[in-house]
Amino acid sequence: MDRPLPPADELVLVDRELARLDAHRSQLLARRAWLLRVLQTPVPLPEAGATTGAATGRPVAESTPRGAQNVLLTLGGILLTIAALAFTLVSWGTMGIGGRATVLAVVTSAALAVPVVLLRRGLRSTAEAVAALGLVLMVLDAYALHRVALSDTDGLAYTAVASAVLAGAWTAYGTALGRLRIPLPVAVATAQLPLPLGVLAADGGALALGWAALATAVVDLAVVLWVKPAAVRTTAAVAAGTLGGWALLTGVRLSFGSPLPAGALLLACAAVALWVAWKVAGASVAASVAAGVAVVAAAGGALRPVLPGDWEVPAYVLCAVALATVLRTSAPRGVRVGLTGAGAGVLVLGVAWALPPVVAALFAPLARTAPVWSGDHADPLLAGYPSSAPVVLLVAATACAALPRAWSRCAALFLAWGTLTAVPVALGLPYAPTLALQLVTTVAAALLAVRPGTLTRGLPVRAEGASGAESGPDADAEVGSEAGSEVGSEAGASAAQPRWPGWGPASAPAAGAAPVSPRELLGWSAFGCGLASAVSAVAAALDTRTATFTTLGVLLALFVAVAFVADGARRAVAACAAVAVAAGLVSAGAVAAGFRDQHIALALLLVPAATALIGGRLRRHPVALPMELTGAAVALLAIVMAVPTPAALALVLALTGVIAAATALRPERRAFASWTAGLLFLVATWVRLAVWDVTTPEAYTLPVTVPALVVGALRRRRDPESSSWVAYGPGLAATLVPSLLAAWVDPDWPRPLLLGVAALAVTLLGARFRLQAPLLLGSTVLALDALHELAPYVVQAVGALPRWLPPALAGLLLLAVGATYEQRLRDARRLRERLGRMR
Repeated sequence: MDRPLPPADELVLVDRELARLDAHRSQLLARRAWLLRVLQTPVPLPEAGATTGAATGRPVAESTPRGAQNVLLTLGGILLTIAALAFTLVSWGTMGIGGRATVLAVVTSAALAVPVVLLRRGLRSTAEAVAALGLVLMVLDAYALHRVALSDTDGLAYTAVASAVLAGAWTAYGTALGRLRIPLPVAVATAQLPLPLGVLAADGGALALGWAALATAVVDLAVVLWVKPAAVRTTAAVAAGTLGGWALLTGVRLSFGSPLPAGALLLACAAVALWVAWKVAGASVAASVAAGVAVVAAAGGALRPVLPGDWEVPAYVLCAVALATVLRTSAPRGVRVGLTGAGAGVLVLGVAWALPPVVAALFAPLARTAPVWSGDHADPLLAGYPSSAPVVLLVAATACAALPRAWSRCAALFLAWGTLTAVPVALGLPYAPTLALQLVTTVAAALLAVRPGTLTRGLPVRAEGASGAESGPDADAEVGSEAGSEVGSEAGASAAQPRWPGWGPASAPAAGAAPVSPRELLGWSAFGCGLASAVSAVAAALDTRTATFTTLGVLLALFVAVAFVADGARRAVAACAAVAVAAGLVSAGAVAAGFRDQHIALALLLVPAATALIGGRLRRHPVALPMELTGAAVALLAIVMAVPTPAALALVLALTGVIAAATALRPERRAFASWTAGLLFLVATWVRLAVWDVTTPEAYTLPVTVPALVVGALRRRRDPESSSWVAYGPGLAATLVPSLLAAWVDPDWPRPLLLGVAALAVTLLGARFRLQAPLLLGSTVLALDALHELAPYVVQAVGALPRWLPPALAGLLLLAVGATYEQRLRDARRLRERLGRMR
C-alpha cells in the first residue's frame, strides 16, 4: 500500500524535478541558437570530436577589435611623426619662405582640427592619435621657427618661452576638447620647464634654480588639489615630487657652504611639505619626512658657522632629536610619524658616523703585532677622528632610553656601551685609564645583566595573553613605577601575563613557544656587551704582566659572582666564562714561572680537574654540564699544546683519562665519561709505545682487544640475545686483522704460528659456544694464515707441473661440482642455516 509523502519531502522532489527541467530547457535553447546561426551563415559543420573552441566553425580571435585598433593608430601616429621629423630636419631648407609658412600652417592646423571632426563622429581613439601628432608638430614648428626666424636668440631662453607658450596652448586645446586625454597631461609635463630653464638662461645659480623648482612644484600641488582629471593629477603629483625633491637636495647641498640662503630654501621646502602632509592624508608620512629633513638641514647648517668642526655632527643630531619631540600632540598621526622618522634617520646617520671609534677600541687590541708582555703598546687607531663621537652616541642613547619600548631600551643599552667603549679612542687616553675603563664597562654590563629589571622600568604593561611568567630577584622592578605592579609573581602566572609593545603576535615565536620577555632580552644584551668588553680588555692586558694578572683576576671574580647571582642560562654562560678566564690565569702563571709548552699543558689540566670536582658537587645543577664541557675544551687545548713533545703528550692523555675516569664514577656521566676515559688511556698507551719505538702491532692492538672483549662478555651476560658481532666482533677484529696483515709481510715463522694458534682457539670457542663472530673471524684468519704459509710450496709445485695440467684440473673440478650441484646446494643451505642459528 502506497503512502503519500510528507509535504516537505514532496516539495523537495518537485523543486528538484523543476531544476532538472530548467537545465534541460537551457541546453535546448543553446542548441537552437547555434542551429539558427548555422542556417544563417553557411559554414562547414564541425567534425566529430572537434574541440569546443571551434564549435561554430570560426577561427578563434587572438586579439580584441579595440586592441587591433589601438595598434594601428599607434603605428600610424609613429609613422606620421617620423615623416614630420624627416621633413622638418631634411627637406625644410629646400623650400622658400612662403612654402615653409604654408606647410606649417596647413599641416599643424589640419592635425589640430581633425580631432574635432573625429570626436563628433565618435572616433575617439583616432582623434587621440591625430591630436598626439598635432602636439608633436607644434614642437617641430617651434624648433623650425627658432632655426629660421630667431636663430640669434639664446637657446635656453627660447626653449623656456616656447615651453610656456606650448603649455598654455595645449592647456587651452585640451580644455576645449575635453574628451581628449593626451593634451592636458602633456601640458602639465611641459609646464615644468619654463622656470628652471629661465633661471639657467639667466645664469641664476644653483640656489635660484632650487627656488624655481620649488615654485614649479607648488604650482603642481595646486593642480593636484584643484584639477579633476586623474591623468592630470597623477602627472602633476609626480612632477611635484620630483622638483620638490630636487629643491630639497639642492638646499641640503648648499647648506654646507652657504647656510643662510640655503636655510631659507630649506624652510620653504619644509613649509610646503608640511602643508601637503596636513592636507593630503595619503602623502602625510612621506611629506613629513621631507619636511623633517629640510628643517634639520636648515638648523644644522645655521649652527655650522658658530661651532668647531668636531661638533657639527652633534649639532645635526641634537636638531634631529628636537625634531622628533615637536608636534607630539596636535599634529595628525601621519605628520608625527614622518617627523619622528626623519629625526630617527638623521640620528642613525649620526650613530653610523660615531661608530668607527667603537670598532677601533674593540678590535684594535686583538690585532696584536708586539710580543706578549713586551711593554710596548699598539699605536692608537683613528687618532685624528673627531672627539665628539661619544657625545653623539650618548645623545642617541638618551633619546632611545626615553621611549617606553623594549627595542629602544636595547638600542639605548648598546649605545651607552658604545659610548664608554669609544671614549678612550676619542679622547686619546693613556694605556692604564683605557684598560681601567674597559674593566669598568665590563663590570657595569655584568651588573645590568644580573639585574635587568633596572632597564625595564617604565615599560607599559598590558594584561594580554603573553606566556611565561617572569621571576627573579628584580622581577618587581620591570614595570613602570607608577603602576607598581609585579611581573612574574606566582599568583599571576596562571592568569593574564604582560605584553610589551613591539613584542606582540607579529614578533612572537611559533605557537607553543614562550615569547622572549623584555627582561630576558635586555639581560642578554647587557651580558653580550660585557663579554665583548671582557675579550677586548684581556687582549689589551697582554701588553704587560701586571695588567694581565690584574685583568684576569678581576674578570674571574666578576664571572664567578655573576654565576652565583644571575638566573637562567646567563648563570651557565658566566660559569663557562669563569672557567675560560681561570684557564688563562693558570697559563699566565705557568708562563711567568718559566714553564715550557708541555709543562703549561700539564698545568692546564688543573682546570678540568677543578671543573670535574665542582661538577661532582653540583650534580644535576644546570650549570654543571656547561662548566664541565668548558673544562673538557681546556683539556683538549692542553693536549694540543703537548703534541710537539710525545712523552709529555702521553702523560697529558693519561692524566686526562684519570679525570674522565673519576667523572665516570658519577651515574649521570658514567656512559660518556667511561668511553672517553678508555679512549684516552688507549691513545696514551699508543703514544707511549711510539715513544719507546715499539713497532709490534700486537702491543697496540691487545690493549684494545682485552677491554673490548671484557665489555662484550658483560653485555652478553646482561643481554644473552645480543649478537656476537656486537659483543665480540670489534675486539677480535682489532687484533686479528692487524696481526694477519703483519704476518703476510713477515718472513719469519713465529708470528704466523702464534696467529694460527690464536685463530684456531677463537674458531674452536666459536664452534663450542655457537657464536657466529668468533667462528667466522677465527676460521677466516686461520685459512688466510695457512694459505700464506703454504703459498711458496704451492707456487713451487705449480711451477714443476706441466702447463696443461692446471686447466685440466680446473675442468675436472667444474665437472665434479656440476655433477653434484644439487647436493652442494643442499650442503650450502644447511651450512647457512646453522650459521644463522648462531649469535
